[in-house]
Amino acid sequence: MSDLVDLDQLTQQASRLVEAARAAGADAADAVAVRSVNQVASVLKGKVEKIEHAENDDFGLRVFVGDRNATISATLGSDVEALAARAVAMARAAPSDRFAGLADGALLATSWPDMDLLDETPVSAADLAERGRAVEAAAMAVEGVTNTTGASAYWARGGMALVTSGGFSGAYESSGHGHSVAAIAGSGTGMERDWDSSSKTHLADLESAEIVGARAGGRAVRRLNPRQVATQTATVVYDPRVATSLIGALVGAISGASIARRSSFLKDRLGQQLFGPTVRITDDPLRRRGPGSRPFDGEGVAAAPLDLIEDGVLKTWLLDSATARELGLQTNGRAGRGTGAPSPSSTNVLLHPGKQSPAELIAAVGTGLYVTDFIGHGANLVTGDYSRGAAGFWIENGEIAYPVAEITVAGSLLDMFRELVPADDIEFRSAFTAPTVAIGGLTIAGR
Repeated sequence: MSDLVDLDQLTQQASRLVEAARAAGADAADAVAVRSVNQVASVLKGKVEKIEHAENDDFGLRVFVGDRNATISATLGSDVEALAARAVAMARAAPSDRFAGLADGALLATSWPDMDLLDETPVSAADLAERGRAVEAAAMAVEGVTNTTGASAYWARGGMALVTSGGFSGAYESSGHGHSVAAIAGSGTGMERDWDSSSKTHLADLESAEIVGARAGGRAVRRLNPRQVATQTATVVYDPRVATSLIGALVGAISGASIARRSSFLKDRLGQQLFGPTVRITDDPLRRRGPGSRPFDGEGVAAAPLDLIEDGVLKTWLLDSATARELGLQTNGRAGRGTGAPSPSSTNVLLHPGKQSPAELIAAVGTGLYVTDFIGHGANLVTGDYSRGAAGFWIENGEIAYPVAEITVAGSLLDMFRELVPADDIEFRSAFTAPTVAIGGLTIAGR
């Protein structure tokens, strides 16, 4: 698979785009060239339903004419000169934007570490099909599981090159491997469903299909015969896989774009105590084999770890160059980039662990709710209001007692952040990582 992505070729294509833009009259320009390859096998009832393979070659060109700019995206192989001329014409007709522009040259990356993001292990369609069948079979082998909604296995590989007229040129590759299954337990109106997955940059780091399938099946069986609970105020404990949604809410609310638009409930909270004094949340683009890792951001700015929350205090916004200028600040290398214009984004975000085990945290709760699944999206990042449909287990006498469903958890994100207590169980499964957390004083709406 070593010939699937040619970084030199991508860099040359991005350079051609920038040169064409300057020749067409742009004062400045940057370009990204991207190649992605992925393959997935879908399995249902032990049979391969389909094998899908996709390869995409795309680019994005951003041009600046004075204080006006435009971005154009197309497929690699298109007429570069014609597209560059079109982009420059679009920029000349665009409204003025005094904050837009290339990143400050002094902030650009000149070198970066090897983060081991690329796994070149060959994976065939037959390998994927076998993994898909194995993860589904493991789920079906769990007593009480009656069916699945299907299983899948995939691999992916991608390369990205960024070139700017300011002198930056960089490129990197990454890979991904994974498998998942959703299991069904029970029958008729008493059916319950749950899922599990594993995804890593390297195939060798994946949890086995047998472990993932067995865990999905066990989760589905545990949810059988759920009850409702009376409406009340209580402590809610978040399983790690749903605790990451709280990180997502924080990240969305501290995006420089939202702050610049004054559309975040945290817009006036920089430097204030949001969490308890022991809470720390970091964003690390240089994490080895991290799913969100990148050696430089979407503008070529050097990547570096960043404390978002330190000792419970909100320390920074997520900034690209444009939002930083608008806010009178300096970018912190958090420009995300596809083939469109850059925008602020996180990389690998970690809510650092506390000192209690999950069992100790649950024991301290006494009576409350342990959430394992949410339905829909219910966090309003403009107001901070929070309301989500949930399912999980009721806690009595400090222990998991019985499954519950058809309930809603509601509160204020500001209050929730202040009350959040993390446990000590950290497992790196995605770009957002959190331990089990407990949050007191939430409204639980049931019967």
